[in-house]
Amino acid sequence: QVQPVESGGGSVQTGGSLRLSCSPARWLNMGWFRQVPGKEREGVAAVALGGTAYSDSVKGRFTIAKDAAQNTMYLQMDNLKPEDSAMYYCAARASITSSPRLDPGTYAYWGQGTQVTVSS
Repeated sequence: QVQPVESGGGSVQTGGSLRLSCSPARWLNMGWFRQVPGKEREGVAAVALGGTAYSDSVKGRFTIAKDAAQNTMYLQMDNLKPEDSAMYYCAARASITSSPRLDPGTYAYWGQGTQVTVSS
């Protein structure tokens, strides 16, 4: 089973932007998650046949998208804040549902993560 691989993390100042990439993105249900040391992994954005979903903390600032031709999933992150600093993971679900899910417990395949640091 091929695992997804993330890229595109880095360091930016408050208000800046980053775009994360995840490939391959051949699964129908995929998502982006983040985790800081000592805290649980949280769902940030997810995509499925029925659409997309975002956590309240990133809604309006982050955009998830899949490019079938490039076999890649993206997370465009704009207006970044220091509280967005975390290790970001992409993941895929083994099952197929029409609704996107933000619960990390429902995902089977995980990347190794890419670090995002936002300085004030």
